[in-house]
Amino acid sequence: MKKFNKILRYLYPYWPKVSISIFLNLLSVIFSLFSITLIIPFLGILFNTQPMVTEQPELDSTGALQDYFYYILSNIIVEQGRVNALIFVSITVVVTSFLKSFFHYMSVYILAPVRNGVVRDIRNELFNKILILPLGFFSEERKGDIISRMTGDVNEIEISIIRSLDLFFRDPIIILVYLATLFYMSFQLTLFVLVLLPLSGLVIGRIGRSLRKTSFKGQKRMGALLAIIEETLGGLRIVKAFNAEDKMNRRFQSTNNFYTRLMIKMWRRRDLASPISEFLGISVMIIVMWYGGSMVLNNESSLSSQAFIGYLAIFSQIINPAKAFSNAYYNVIKGMASADRIDGILGADVSIKEMAAAKPIKSFNNCIEYRNVSFKYDKDYVLRNINLRIEKGKSIALVGQSGSGKSTMADLLPRFYDVPEGTITIDNIPLKELKLKDLRNLMGNVNQESILFNDTFFNNIAFGVENVSEEDVIQAAKVANAHEFISATKNGYYTNIGDRGGKLSGGQRQRVSIARAVLKNPPILILDEATSALDTESERLVQEALFNLMKNRTSLVIAHRLSTVQFADEICVVHEGEIVERGKHDDLLNKAGYYKKLHDLQMFS
Repeated sequence: MKKFNKILRYLYPYWPKVSISIFLNLLSVIFSLFSITLIIPFLGILFNTQPMVTEQPELDSTGALQDYFYYILSNIIVEQGRVNALIFVSITVVVTSFLKSFFHYMSVYILAPVRNGVVRDIRNELFNKILILPLGFFSEERKGDIISRMTGDVNEIEISIIRSLDLFFRDPIIILVYLATLFYMSFQLTLFVLVLLPLSGLVIGRIGRSLRKTSFKGQKRMGALLAIIEETLGGLRIVKAFNAEDKMNRRFQSTNNFYTRLMIKMWRRRDLASPISEFLGISVMIIVMWYGGSMVLNNESSLSSQAFIGYLAIFSQIINPAKAFSNAYYNVIKGMASADRIDGILGADVSIKEMAAAKPIKSFNNCIEYRNVSFKYDKDYVLRNINLRIEKGKSIALVGQSGSGKSTMADLLPRFYDVPEGTITIDNIPLKELKLKDLRNLMGNVNQESILFNDTFFNNIAFGVENVSEEDVIQAAKVANAHEFISATKNGYYTNIGDRGGKLSGGQRQRVSIARAVLKNPPILILDEATSALDTESERLVQEALFNLMKNRTSLVIAHRLSTVQFADEICVVHEGEIVERGKHDDLLNKAGYYKKLHDLQMFS
């Protein structure tokens, strides 16, 4: 129920429209009830049992309204005959039926933007949460499963819950108004009906409980399917290179077959709702006919024969809304499994939080300092007791074996992760006390993997920077040695570079990434293995672009190739999470320690 309330909270901004829709539904039900109750005088006229009302009643109650209608009908019978009275009743039924249908359509018409608006708001909130969640969340989740939640599960909520909203706003009104009318007509008989209806509700509820669990498993398996598709598309080159098509096909088919079995099980349970509710409705109807008919025949009820037929007609109209309501209930139970999965994202903890009184920072003036920093992702420490001071304008290089903790040190600086032990400061202010956007505005990142978007050169270089002129983008590309190859493309800076920059070489992608960092013009640079995946010619061009980028900036450079960091102001050798050596290139070689060993291994290779 809590999850359903979380879905309903999205309705709050739309309550004016919802209220109008409920009111229109109420009018629709009233006219529907009126058109059905006209069967009583119709039968009375037909069988010559209609009581005559010769004196005009005062309109001071609901019963008086009915008597006034009978008064008009009696006048028509007396003055124009019973045939014309039948015509009058028939025309009244047609008019009230039209008004019933009109108000029902208007209620659905008013509700259409509500249904679609709620789904839009859920998608917006999901995407916004994806953007603010820490990187650690995504290391525990598969991208395909997250995509499944944002597409398939939201779509399931739209189909199962949101499209059932009009039923929730209409059918309960129908049931309540009709039941109130039945009570008015015969309290004893309706009380008997109310004993039977909960029994059918228990049967429907028992089937529905297992539906949510099966649906949750199905949506989870769909996430696994999308994850396989995403991984296969991303690694298609490797799949083909290792002749692993059959292996990936078997993996996909196995998951797909399991998902299919779950869906068959789920839909069989869901489809059981309609026949069961229909059977139970007819059974209740037959019992009511027997019990009520016995009362009428034995003169134990105040209902006349035609009134009892009208009673049955009204009661029969409860069956379809109850049936639709039970189907809507099944849909909601099925959709709540998707709501559970979505809540796994919306309810995830945002561990990287900004303090209420966070300080703004617009410039970097002094130094960055790591003070006794230790860090672990899970149980084992990745960094231990790191102490490092980076003066403004200096270039600090981190070298060491893979997995030694270099990238983690760099990720802590823009607060991709928070420091659990020790502290990192900028100009003697701890990072946690600074505004997060201001902190990250001070930094530019160039990573080993060039993260580009399926867009033009211009938009990739100008990414994250507002109101950029073409001249600024071209100047940044020239600094990054990218202007020449960009200009040679068909549409120049407005050429699309493909998914993740797939139309470019590795060196070209890296230089576009550098141009992006140049345009941002940050005082602090983080270069994480920016040249490790390049050939010699590309490395030379990228290295030249990096030197241009690093001029007059504070730089934290991570590199495996020692040739790229030998001109750094200080080189720190990181080994098993600790800084074991530091100094300039020549000094470290003379020490004949870890750095010398790394240097000799590279020279030998």
